[in-house]
Amino acid sequence: MLKIWGRISSINVRKVVWCAQELGLSFQRTEAGGKFGVVQTDEYRALNPNALVPAIEDGEGAQKMLLWESNVIVRYLCAKYAAGNLYPNELVERFDAERWMDWQQTTLNRSSGPAFLQLVRTPADKRDATVIANSINATEPLFALLDAHLAKNEYMLGERFTMADIPLGCEAHRWFGLPATDYTRPSWPNVERWFGQLRTRSGALGVLDLTLE
Repeated sequence: MLKIWGRISSINVRKVVWCAQELGLSFQRTEAGGKFGVVQTDEYRALNPNALVPAIEDGEGAQKMLLWESNVIVRYLCAKYAAGNLYPNELVERFDAERWMDWQQTTLNRSSGPAFLQLVRTPADKRDATVIANSINATEPLFALLDAHLAKNEYMLGERFTMADIPLGCEAHRWFGLPATDYTRPSWPNVERWFGQLRTRSGALGVLDLTLE
């Protein structure tokens, strides 16, 4: 059985859980990180020396895989259990997916994260308005870019759902879930249409319908 460590309140853990559910895998998830602790223990550091979530254990014996880094885990699971489907076999298509997954992690997530931390995880009297404004100003053009891409594509790679949709879908879930009283986002109709489709997928249950915390 696939073992996953990490709290579901983490965007990176949500990616892995959604991926596993999308693939129909049986898995055991252990709460770790944040208020659950665990990540500083010697046992967990043997799984992930960075003391971050998520981490997974898949397989056994000589074939056992210990892995960390959420987007890499998504790639691995899709390559192992859905090659040619969620994990594209064709080189150009596969690296198109890789590109968008890296963009989520290195560009969109870095821009959007500070606003999420301020508006969801920081008490109102301790929030930094400048940090929030800078994050919003950096993130909105990126979602506009995503909206333009989705104007010509049903999913990130065209007409079918692939591994590229998972990290970006989790990113949209987090941004769209910011408190409406604190932030009024622009309309991105193509992102909204795409995200609405993602939310109807059975694999996304318990992930894209979560309230942020």
